[in-house]
Amino acid sequence: MSAYVVDVEADGPIPGKYSMVSFGAVRVEPGLSRTFRGEVRPISDLWLPEALAISGVTREQHLRFGEPGEVMADFERWIQETTRGKPVLFSDNLSFDWQYVNWYFHTYLGRNPFGWSGRRIGDLYCGMVKDGHAQWKHLRATAHDHDPVNDAKANAGVLLQLVDMGLKLNLK
Repeated sequence: MSAYVVDVEADGPIPGKYSMVSFGAVRVEPGLSRTFRGEVRPISDLWLPEALAISGVTREQHLRFGEPGEVMADFERWIQETTRGKPVLFSDNLSFDWQYVNWYFHTYLGRNPFGWSGRRIGDLYCGMVKDGHAQWKHLRATAHDHDPVNDAKANAGVLLQLVDMGLKLNLK
């Protein structure tokens, strides 16, 4: 298995109606040196200014980003080039990040290299400490700044810490 942490920034709460703005991915391994950044143009005229503002991108900048199909094909190629075994998506907020990545992969490529599921980092931590409400974000080494690659790297660093704490996760 190869673990990837993915973080998504979007201009609204759901894919299809709103657009992914950018996403970052990191292959979980010591050094966290293999990363991917995707920036995709809007797919609709709908957007929430307060949601887009979180990404630090203006609507004008967003309109100049890459074609979604090309960006997702590049992302799939990068996953294939960096994977040993099955790729598995991990995320801070799986319900949000997964829905965008899955929707964009299926809409533009007709498939998702991550398959049908993913893992939430917080749930892994809750299970490890046997507390369904445990907070884990204090384990991040860097602040959450909404740069998707930075945020993915910080969350991947937490995943490596969980492995050091005893989480059985075979990172090939």
